[in-house]
Amino acid sequence: MRFGIHNPSWLFGSDPAGIFDAVKAKAQWAENHGFTWFSVMDHLIQIGNVGAPDEPFMEGWTVLSGLAAVTSRIRLATLVSSVHYRNPALLAKIAAGVDQISGGRLTFGIGAGWFETEYRQYGWEFPLRPAVRIRQMEEAVRLIKSMWTEKRTTFHGKYFQAQDAILEPKPVQKPHPPVMIGGGGEQLTLRAVARLADACNVGGTPDMVRHKYEVLHRHCEAEGRTYDEIERTNVISFVIARDEAALAAKRRNLPVPANFYGVAGTVAQITDLVGRYRDAGVQLLISSAYKNDSETLELLAADVMPEFAG
Repeated sequence: MRFGIHNPSWLFGSDPAGIFDAVKAKAQWAENHGFTWFSVMDHLIQIGNVGAPDEPFMEGWTVLSGLAAVTSRIRLATLVSSVHYRNPALLAKIAAGVDQISGGRLTFGIGAGWFETEYRQYGWEFPLRPAVRIRQMEEAVRLIKSMWTEKRTTFHGKYFQAQDAILEPKPVQKPHPPVMIGGGGEQLTLRAVARLADACNVGGTPDMVRHKYEVLHRHCEAEGRTYDEIERTNVISFVIARDEAALAAKRRNLPVPANFYGVAGTVAQITDLVGRYRDAGVQLLISSAYKNDSETLELLAADVMPEFAG
């Protein structure tokens, strides 16, 4: 099992001017402590289960381009980009640039979008039917792959268009950067993974994740796709302390809300949980630390991850 870090919060102190330096240091620390992945959210305002909507929040692709220049090994991604926030042909161009800057370390994360409040604030149309948004995502991925691989792209879809479009330079990775589709919808999203993606990302308990992978396996069989070609990833938020007394203190001091959307536990408890995710089929566990708690990440790297080495 491999491990990654997700950065859903941009609260690193009282001065927003220090945000990029802080996230740069976090990504470099992750690269030097055994993590193979670093991702950021592609939102414009904070989501409700992470923080307040008026928190400082950095635009994901801008940050990735900066991180691409100051890291050297770790894979970089948005987890995940909404299909509606940028014209797909332009997004293909942006992603190709990040892949060039990083020397071929981009994983292209995309999803169908869901945060209606954000759409309204920024003036995007929000298709109410999930099936429509998922079809738009699938069409966008086809257009993006064409932009990355063809000399010129002419694409006349139901939702998106391109006419004799040039994208140069192409991404470093061949035939193209791996595509990760985020979401666990069983009828449409996981079918889209089977059709178009190189990786999936789902959330939930180990039992829920195992079930989602079983559904994906069935979609792969129906689509004539080899299941093991698709990287299986999971995203989860942690609060980790060394023992029960330290955990109780951390719950008070952070503070960790009763409805925390993640798992708070001791090193032993989290190690057991990670083992259950591994047994469920997770190949890459992408974890975030509530409120950027540095001790959580340090304990994960020093005490939990070595149990799964090799």
